[in-house]
Amino acid sequence: MPVLQNPRFPIRSLLLALACALPVGAVHAELADKDKPLNIEADSLRYEDAKQLSVFTGKVVATKGTIIMRGARMEVRQDPQGNQFGLLVGGPNALAFFRQKREGVDEWIEGEGERIEYESASETVVFTGKAVMRRYRGTQLNDESSGTQITYSSATEVYTVKGGAAATASNPSGRVRAMLTPIPDEQAKPAPATAPAQLRSTNTLPEQKQ
Repeated sequence: MPVLQNPRFPIRSLLLALACALPVGAVHAELADKDKPLNIEADSLRYEDAKQLSVFTGKVVATKGTIIMRGARMEVRQDPQGNQFGLLVGGPNALAFFRQKREGVDEWIEGEGERIEYESASETVVFTGKAVMRRYRGTQLNDESSGTQITYSSATEVYTVKGGAAATASNPSGRVRAMLTPIPDEQAKPAPATAPAQLRSTNTLPEQKQ
């Protein structure tokens, strides 16, 4: 499947941008995702120069630094300052998907929704329709929230969840639901317990004192 890029940029400029985006030394991949190039694969692309709008359809996969987005259709718009705005829509049998690594820690943010809006300037993601957001510590699920709309800012690490009248099989009430797992304090580990005295068998009884 070919990698589809903005047709306004020549291939030579694209290759130079990709080369400049490669990590150098000990730079972490999760830093400055908003400044990384947006790479998109899809079955087809329609580009409108007047609107600066690219529309990708069919098994869309987009990557931007540590960000991964998947869906059935994606609209991408870029303003004169280079800020990117993306609208990702899920298919009839699958929700749109978003994943990003948190800076400096082994944690990931994952989210799903019928539609996902991403804005690079504010580093904000909005999940709408059957919205779910999860936080993983390594590979272990730590927190999970669901509602009709979830707004997450990776810059401030603040998210908000809205409920609504819409109900699903997993959430018949339509209310906001959350599962929060306490994070253990690595510096407050309990002292190891003293090993109990071991019993030793004997074949003789102690002599009784007269």
